[in-house]
Amino acid sequence: MHVGSLTVTLKVCDAASLKEKRHVLKGVLEGARRRFNIAIAEVDHLDAHDTATLGVACVSNSSRHANSILDHVLNHLEANPEILVVDVHMEIF
Repeated sequence: MHVGSLTVTLKVCDAASLKEKRHVLKGVLEGARRRFNIAIAEVDHLDAHDTATLGVACVSNSSRHANSILDHVLNHLEANPEILVVDVHMEIF
């Protein structure tokens, strides 16, 4: 069994309040869960109105497959015009 872990720090563009940030993140999180069958949550910067850190996890029988899933998730996040990816850290266990 292999576990993939991805930590992504991002800026939420045009978010002037926590309510606006959470509205954007809700769509991002739900879309990623449905599309990639992963666990994803906001794990840091909970009280900042323009910054968020997301934690993503997946489990696979192959480290190559886990890496591929996390790469696809990252590409999906980078393609979203409402957010800007600032920092990324990926590990496969």
